[in-house]
Amino acid sequence: MEKKEDYQFFLVREDVLPEAMKKTLDVKELLERGKVTSVWKAAQEAGLSRSAFYKYKDTVFPFHTIVKEKIISLFLYLEDRKGTLSELLGIISSHSCNVLTIHQTIPLQGRANVTISLNVTEISTSLDELLTKLRRLEFVDKVEILGSGA
Repeated sequence: MEKKEDYQFFLVREDVLPEAMKKTLDVKELLERGKVTSVWKAAQEAGLSRSAFYKYKDTVFPFHTIVKEKIISLFLYLEDRKGTLSELLGIISSHSCNVLTIHQTIPLQGRANVTISLNVTEISTSLDELLTKLRRLEFVDKVEILGSGA
């Protein structure tokens, strides 16, 4: 059975997307361009409830952003064990990604938050494949894409 974190991405034509997903993209664009200063305002302007926006915001992306973006920021929630960061970075490196920044919090209750920014211009596999490999590591509790940029 596929874990929730192992989802694949698909390219889908706009005309088959539910209206709420299209409006979620509108809200994201309004926020990205700075036309509004809050999710509430953007959702109101797009004619979408905030709850619908939060439901879809991490699941629908404009194609052009996925194609153009070469830098991604990942959030990871790791067990505090000797060598975990080293092993994680080894996997990232083995996929030809360049680490730009690393920020790790002090471990609390045996867990630490790590944020890593990567240049994925020369990634040797798909991003989905890399994320799946990271999520399957025994010491990794969570992996999320925080954002991406050119």
